[in-house]
Amino acid sequence: MATTARAVAQGIRYKAKGEHETQRGAELIVDEADVAVVIEEWPEAQKKVAEQMLSKYGPPNEATLTRLTWYRNGPWKRTEITSDSVVHNWPTVHTDFLTQTIDYRVPPPLISAIAEFDGSILVDRTRGEVSARCDSEAANVLGLNMVHELATGKRDVAGARHTSEQNTVAYTLGREAPYAERLLFEIPEGGTEDLDESAISEAITEQLAGKVKDTLGHPEEPTDRRSPG
Repeated sequence: MATTARAVAQGIRYKAKGEHETQRGAELIVDEADVAVVIEEWPEAQKKVAEQMLSKYGPPNEATLTRLTWYRNGPWKRTEITSDSVVHNWPTVHTDFLTQTIDYRVPPPLISAIAEFDGSILVDRTRGEVSARCDSEAANVLGLNMVHELATGKRDVAGARHTSEQNTVAYTLGREAPYAERLLFEIPEGGTEDLDESAISEAITEQLAGKVKDTLGHPEEPTDRRSPG
């Protein structure tokens, strides 16, 4: 850790990107030498995938001791790889450490189906984002293709899991695995946020009335509290 610690102590160096970049996080790129030092002592699996991302997308836009982040790289809104990992047993035992995000709106009633399909698919309803977290880009592509088919009613959970299992093995064996090779739907560019609706006016009215009763010495339960057990 001494080598990495020295690099962090000296400060990660950044270079300015082209003026066409408008997203704040994408305005800079990390110096390649600093990236090499950061990942030098990472676990082998994370280091290997980080090197693949570097080869494909170039230096990241942000770097810390434990994380590299790219913005607007390829089809992705955001790519993050971390030195730590999460064990995941489906479709086979592996570790999750590569998270890739797109803009996508999942209808709220279907969010639970996506969670049932794969616990490493992360839906952010408010921001209008869906992220896939696995150990390879191909696995993330496969997961998000299944999300689209679930969200559009083309498959149910059992069908999506079966298709994922088959494509995972096919891809590993070097056979045709279309769902793992590229995103098979048009990726939205913004406009996927779901800000919900304000619904507090009734509560304000009721609580103000309760406040008046409190002041007059006739307090009542301020909220609909449930008894333990």
